[in-house]
Amino acid sequence: MNIRWGSGSVILFRYVTNVNATLCHMASFQSPIVKLTASTVATQYIDVKGTPFAYRRFGNNAGLPLVHLQHFTGTMENWDPKVLDLLARDREVIIFDNRGVAGTGGETPDTIGAIAKDTAAFIDALGLKKIDLLGFSMGGMVAQQVTLDRPELINRLVLLGTAPRGGHEIETFTPEVMAMFGVEHPSEFEILLDTLFSPTTTSQKAGNKFLQRVKHERIEGRDSKINDLVAPAQSAAITSWARMTPGDYSYLKAIKQPVFVFMGHNDVIFPTVNAFILQQNLPNAQLIIYPDSSHGAQYRFPELFVEHLNLFLNGVQ
Repeated sequence: MNIRWGSGSVILFRYVTNVNATLCHMASFQSPIVKLTASTVATQYIDVKGTPFAYRRFGNNAGLPLVHLQHFTGTMENWDPKVLDLLARDREVIIFDNRGVAGTGGETPDTIGAIAKDTAAFIDALGLKKIDLLGFSMGGMVAQQVTLDRPELINRLVLLGTAPRGGHEIETFTPEVMAMFGVEHPSEFEILLDTLFSPTTTSQKAGNKFLQRVKHERIEGRDSKINDLVAPAQSAAITSWARMTPGDYSYLKAIKQPVFVFMGHNDVIFPTVNAFILQQNLPNAQLIIYPDSSHGAQYRFPELFVEHLNLFLNGVQ
């Protein structure tokens, strides 16, 4: 390369060369940057009104964090690491165990309202003033209540595979689902093939890939298992939510934030029609329903889901 800035051209060339060499030499002594993932990020603990809450946070902290609220009896290990890692490219991801679940102390509340209060207290303990909030299944019920209780805290709301108060056929599980819960499995994860995925060959194939990820990608520092008190308490919370003003969805008008409603074509846990009810009664909601999918449609099509969700969270019109 020829640099011809008068008589100083050779000096300039030597200066640039020497600086580059020095920077390369310095870089050789620096520790390599370790990129945290869902499988490698450490579990942390924070005191929430006297109770230690277990949580993990990682990803791009350029924008608002996306706080995740888990499904019935789920722990941090039930989140798909592939989905979390894809989301973490553009935003900070926060997952946690709510009160009484797995690594978090205390007793599991038996109402959605109480779980929502604990959720807001956890967010406050982290010092966060504004977040995007994602709730899956029971977590979507909690997310609605948090948004109603603390509207100033929520920027955008994401509701996955969930239902409104007094929703359609959500008070009790169908005989089909109860039969799923009655089957013995090698671990707590295999039942997810039945509850989150359709019985089709293509959906079950995606389900088995999901299963491998949640069971095996995180080796160290895995969450502890839930105790026997979690399921009855959370079941009671869902039942009480289902019995609140059946068929009256007027409370949804108070949620002014943009909302992303998402569901599978044939959700066996909460009938898919509940997604339509949410979208029709929320003032500013969009609805996406994926084919060949059940309760965990986001895990059936993880890449497509993250693409759609990022468009929403980034405010693309």
